[in-house]
Amino acid sequence: MNSRERILAAISHRQPDRVPVDLGGSTVTGIAAIAYSNLKKHLGIDKPTRVFDVVQQLANVDMEIIDLFGVDVLDINRITAETGEWYEVDLADGTRVEFPSWYRPDKLPDGSWQTTDEEGRVLSRMPVGATCFDQTFFPYQDGYPEDFDDLEKALQKISWVVHSHASNLDVGELRERLIRLRAETGKALVMSGGVKLLELGFFARKMDNFLTDLLVDREKLCEMLDRLVEMHLAGLEKKISALGDIVDVIRFGDDLGMKTGPFMDLDTFREVFKPRYKILCDYVKKHSSMKIFLHSCGSVRQFIPDLIEVGFDILNPVQTNSRGMDPEELKREFGKEIVFWGGGVDTTSVINRGSPDEIRRDVLHRCEIFSKDGGFVFAPIHNILSEVPPQNIVAAYDAVREFNGELR
Repeated sequence: MNSRERILAAISHRQPDRVPVDLGGSTVTGIAAIAYSNLKKHLGIDKPTRVFDVVQQLANVDMEIIDLFGVDVLDINRITAETGEWYEVDLADGTRVEFPSWYRPDKLPDGSWQTTDEEGRVLSRMPVGATCFDQTFFPYQDGYPEDFDDLEKALQKISWVVHSHASNLDVGELRERLIRLRAETGKALVMSGGVKLLELGFFARKMDNFLTDLLVDREKLCEMLDRLVEMHLAGLEKKISALGDIVDVIRFGDDLGMKTGPFMDLDTFREVFKPRYKILCDYVKKHSSMKIFLHSCGSVRQFIPDLIEVGFDILNPVQTNSRGMDPEELKREFGKEIVFWGGGVDTTSVINRGSPDEIRRDVLHRCEIFSKDGGFVFAPIHNILSEVPPQNIVAAYDAVREFNGELR
């Protein structure tokens, strides 16, 4: 099998020739620029690190690392990271990286960073010593507007939205490059669908306000969600018509859970979010053969049957350190119906703090659980953070190779 065949087999719940592997195939299975720069030094790779996700400060993973670690999937945004103009910046620990030329945050006298809009409004901040930007402006924080005619404009003030830079290539050239990339590498391709409902509510209203609205102002909240569905359908139409026959997996994202439990009860989810997800999933299924990847952090076990029912094929990051997210129980109950893309090593207590041998044991154990009969793509639980030592990253990916019989 080549990489694409391997990914498609796993997604179809067929046993692939080996466990497929992801690193940097999306902005939720990536690696922080500081950790990535340290990894390259450790491996003797002398290339500049390019930060393609500027909010989370994630690095574009070079093909040398992809080949070394046996990665099977590529984010189509890497085309953007290989084009355009870039300039050098020093991160919190002094690591020198490259930012895209369109992204020009202001460094303040105290060493912190911030981004502003054309009116001088601060949209995000990164304190001294921090490794990502935090959203600071919420357009509907003080209340919903009378109508949502300005919703798209309001969303452009959200740092997560305005700093998500699309390719500077026209659609024709982007198609050609992606077709060539897929043919030359044999990798599966993933793209973001840009679909968020709960999280865009958080980004517009602030989390506490939006969750309260679910109880006290549901009518207005649902009016905004319906507008978001309309916007997402328009966006999906453009993406699918341009690239839907080339890309294998399309990614949606909504963090439905915390570590201790879900953000809402099941009845609320079924009334407010489930029918809207179904509209969006149905559109993708009707107009393409792409598989739908849902990124949802936290304790989401109670939602999994409904997520399967509406059409999600893949769940990520499989946050097994959350309540009710035991790997063996998840695989036994849902492993025939949904793909677990993630859960391969704990990023909060093992890969960052464990010894290489502890990491090896954790990865081997999780691969043993999740890989039976397909339905598993190895990736850490969410992005690899700045603090993770390079030898621990190598240990994790070496353990997958060992499980696959590729490392003796």
